Amino acid sequence: MPILPILPLLSGWILDLIFADPARLPHPVIFFGKCISFFEKRLNKGAHRMMKGAFVAIGLIAATYIISYALFGALDGWPIVKVVIEAIAVFYCLAGTTLAREVRMVFEACERSLDEGRRQVGRIVGRDTAHLSKQEVRTAALETLAENLSDGVVAPLFWYMLAGIPGMLAYKMVNTLDSMIGYRTSRYRQFGCFAARIDDVANYIPARLTAVLMALSSGTWRTWRYIFKYGSCHASPNSGYPEAALAGALDCRFGGPHDYFGECVDKPYIGDNERELTISDMRRSIRINRMAETMMVIITLMTIVLFR
Repeated sequence: MPILPILPLLSGWILDLIFADPARLPHPVIFFGKCISFFEKRLNKGAHRMMKGAFVAIGLIAATYIISYALFGALDGWPIVKVVIEAIAVFYCLAGTTLAREVRMVFEACERSLDEGRRQVGRIVGRDTAHLSKQEVRTAALETLAENLSDGVVAPLFWYMLAGIPGMLAYKMVNTLDSMIGYRTSRYRQFGCFAARIDDVANYIPARLTAVLMALSSGTWRTWRYIFKYGSCHASPNSGYPEAALAGALDCRFGGPHDYFGECVDKPYIGDNERELTISDMRRSIRINRMAETMMVIITLMTIVLFR
């Protein structure tokens, strides 16, 4: 089996398992966020907001792909250097370990106090957390864990399979755009709608693939039943599938009304067992995520070996 083509992915994944996101080092997603914020502050006002938002989204995604394609192409003459830099790029693009740690910290914080749990979950969710109950804090953390498996692991690997490192980085720009401006609030409804639709398209296959991998990892038929029953009920065309898979694995209920930037967004319920979530649910959720992530990495490695 050729080793060099699989080294960037394998090395980057192992780095993520060991170190998670490097908080003290420059991160490309932070740079992406600054670029988005720069244009949003200057263009998200006045007339034609939808058109301006579309140009910003397309421009930033295209620029990310083209620049990274050119940079990595320039390293073809130095294969070892290229492998090292590609491994670092993979490491930055994967977020499985970070979210697993954050979710564990949310549950542990909730055990100490509700206020601490609210502050901790506020690090990983976009909703307002000031008035969440303990159950809502735990639910928010697990919903985010399920979504992140798709957005932070499976989708980047899926686009890596299709378009290499440039495709992976371009996807991260897509996902960052959606996480910053893809909300249905008065401020972002027009400017961010095109970015949100691009994210829907980019995640269509990965979200459903994530649900399948979670169902295989859970070892229960109830997970499949939840996917088929609730996957399409979510306000998002994609988020419902991994959330339904995890809700089925845990036999619990996700969804319901949440506040975003002071506005209430009513999300459909996923599942019908409104039971109290516990530390053991968090641990089982992380195990399922890790198994699904490992399967996706194996699929990606096999694809690289067979088709590259």
